[in-house]
Amino acid sequence: MTQVTEHGGGVWSIKVPIPDNPLGHTLVHVLDTDRGPVLVDTGWDDPDAWDTLVAGVAAVGVDVAGIHGVVITHHHPDHHGLSGQVREASGAWIAMHAADTAIVRRTRESEPGTWLSYLAAKLAAVGAPEEHLAPLRAARTGGRMRTLPGLRAALPDREIVPGELLDLAGRRLRAIWTPGHTPGHVCLHLEENHPAGLPGLGRLFSGDHLLPGISPHIGLYEDPDDATVTDPLGDYLDSLERIGRLGVAEVLPAHQYPFTDAAGRVRELLDHHEERLTGLLALLATPLTPWQLAERMEWNRPWEQIPYGSRNIAVSEAEAHVRRLVKLGRAEAVPGSGPVTYVAV
Repeated sequence: MTQVTEHGGGVWSIKVPIPDNPLGHTLVHVLDTDRGPVLVDTGWDDPDAWDTLVAGVAAVGVDVAGIHGVVITHHHPDHHGLSGQVREASGAWIAMHAADTAIVRRTRESEPGTWLSYLAAKLAAVGAPEEHLAPLRAARTGGRMRTLPGLRAALPDREIVPGELLDLAGRRLRAIWTPGHTPGHVCLHLEENHPAGLPGLGRLFSGDHLLPGISPHIGLYEDPDDATVTDPLGDYLDSLERIGRLGVAEVLPAHQYPFTDAAGRVRELLDHHEERLTGLLALLATPLTPWQLAERMEWNRPWEQIPYGSRNIAVSEAEAHVRRLVKLGRAEAVPGSGPVTYVAV
């Protein structure tokens, strides 16, 4: 049974499953063009996901060999994972923003243990306990890195340029750079009248940037060779406001379901992050490491129940919020502290 929804105006979505993930699936969108169908994202690199994608494309009336191109909102494996297989089956081009293409290239070219060594050092610097670091060091020594996603992700062969229309015959699809969830995340604005006549300026393929019921993960932009102190949360909030001003009729996200009132959802997310920053300031009345801060933050379950890998993500998100507070002048690092601690100003 295929999981296909027709959205009108030559647009469909396919629910492509994500293995062992509470999100359940990625909504891969099919956009008809005068040169053949183009996919927006592809889904996780998994046999069941591939079979679902192939069946979904067939339900739209196209053989997978007829796919003309693939536009990737961002490099994460539940979006970019099957791109290489699509290209092998069809000869399709793959387009991605240059910042995320650089991550794909770096991941493919890195020595297998580079990421584990970097992650262990990074976590130690923000106060992770030794019992959390030990499995990373063991995995580094045991050479288990090659099983992680992203090591064989396809290299894109086209660049998505922010502000420009993509080269899609018969369609007006404009790229909007929305960094935050990743450095090169893009939303795609279909600048065409809504097929059901909904008021507003076309439709938006929002990837993970704008979702109806989830606040996407905002962590750090990780590059072992770059010491620049980035501000992903600041980037995300700026990007949200940019999307809120578009006035689109409908949002077609990569997870959950389509929705209207993008501006209202943007306001909810801006308020959510302001409340979270205010809550963190209260916690930082006494100096804390990012790890200690993550332990005390409110998540969707108690810290003791958060799985090992998810704790790494949580600490990254905590540090992203701290960086935002520091940039706003509302918190600062305690001089001479190691692991580094932060305190409210």
